Amino acid sequence: MKKKILLEISVESVEAAAAAERGGADRVELCAGLSVGGLTPDLVLLRALRQQMQIPVFVMIRPRGGDFVYSPAEFAQMKKSIAAARDAGASGLVLGVLKANRTLDIERTRELIELARSLPVTFHRAFDECPHLLQALEDVGRAGASRILTSGGAASAPKGASNIAMLVAAAGERVTIVPGAGINAENILQLAAATGAREFHSGLRTMLLHPQTDFAEFENEVRAMVKTLSTLNPE
Repeated sequence: MKKKILLEISVESVEAAAAAERGGADRVELCAGLSVGGLTPDLVLLRALRQQMQIPVFVMIRPRGGDFVYSPAEFAQMKKSIAAARDAGASGLVLGVLKANRTLDIERTRELIELARSLPVTFHRAFDECPHLLQALEDVGRAGASRILTSGGAASAPKGASNIAMLVAAAGERVTIVPGAGINAENILQLAAATGAREFHSGLRTMLLHPQTDFAEFENEVRAMVKTLSTLNPE
C-alpha cells in the first residue's frame, strides 16, 4: 500500500507555523530569512514551536545567503547550529554543502549528517545547483541524507516536473524526493500526478514576505493543498 502523501510548509514565525498546523500540514520547515531562501533560525523560536506544536519541526541549517560553498569558519558555525538545534528539540534538519565546481561536497555533508545523529536530514535546494542531478542523487545517498528538496534543477517544481519524475524513479526507496518551489493549491495535484512524489514542500513565500497579523489566507491555502492531496491518499 502506498504511503500517505505528506505536505511540508516553510515558516519563519510562530504564527505562520501555527497556521500551517491548523491548515493540516504534516511538517514545518523552520527558518529565518525566507527572502534569501532560508537561514538558520533563532533557537528561542524553535523552542517556542516545540512547546506549542504537535507536528514535526525540521530546522534549516544555513549560515548565510548566496552560494553553498562555505569557509572553514562558516562550516564550524553550521556544526554548532546542528548541535544546538538537535538539543533544542528539532525533529529533523535541512542543509547542504557544495564544492566550488557546484558538485556535492560528500565529505563535509556526511560530517554534518553524522553530527545530526539520529535526526533525519533533508539535502536542500543546493541540490539544484549541481550540473548532473542523477550523480548528485547518488552523492546525497552516499552522504547519508534521507530526503532531497528539489525543483528538478528548474526555476520552480512545475517547470522541473520531468526531472523530478526522473529523480523519483531513480531514487526508489533509498532517498525521498521532495518537490519544492512554486507549489500551490492550483498546481499541486498536477505535479503529484506528473512526478509520483509522495512528499511536497511549499513556502507560499509571496504570502509570508508581506507583514501580516492575520494568517487566515495562509492557513486556507495550506488547507486547500492538503484537501487536494487527500484525494490521492489511500483509504
